[in-house]
Amino acid sequence: MWTLTAQGWAIAIAFIAYFIFFIITHVHSFLAVTSPINSAEVLVVEGWLPDYAIEKALTEFQNGSYRQIITTGGTLRKGSYLTAYNNYADVSAATFIKLGLEAEKVVAVPTPFVVKDRSYASAVEFHRWLSNSNLQIESINLFSLDVHARRSWFLFKKILTPDIKVGVIAATTEDYNPSKWWGSSEGVRTIIHEAIAYIYGRFLNWQN
Repeated sequence: MWTLTAQGWAIAIAFIAYFIFFIITHVHSFLAVTSPINSAEVLVVEGWLPDYAIEKALTEFQNGSYRQIITTGGTLRKGSYLTAYNNYADVSAATFIKLGLEAEKVVAVPTPFVVKDRSYASAVEFHRWLSNSNLQIESINLFSLDVHARRSWFLFKKILTPDIKVGVIAATTEDYNPSKWWGSSEGVRTIIHEAIAYIYGRFLNWQN
């Protein structure tokens, strides 16, 4: 029977501890990826983003060389009876206009209701809308939030490339300290959820 020596166990434990430490300190920066295309013509904004992220997206649009903002997003899960909107794409488009963006520069592309794979459905619907529009573009930047960015970027690239280049920008969350996400329950829940969702979308989802 083969077994580790005391020295072997010490090395194994040290390796495992280092591996866990590496994961903890690098997982957020991996998931909250920012890799924009400087010449992108369109800024695609995920409509479910909080208001502070929408404001950051508007700043990005104003500082870039974009021609259009496209908002995506599915059915509102709460409050649709109390507002004039029933999907996140329309809500975020209206928010941009309220913040001062010219109405002709923003287009809402709502996603049909789906039970799961909502990010995938948004990417598919955007691609369908783009194929039927007169907008001829070669590149976009996808504007997302924090650790959700990696998964959405993968899905949009999967559907749009090689015809369209896809960059990504992750707005910094205000829900927890990204550099010490393990210090709050919100950070831990968000990281675990998005890590599992990315692995599912990247390796297990048959649609990909």
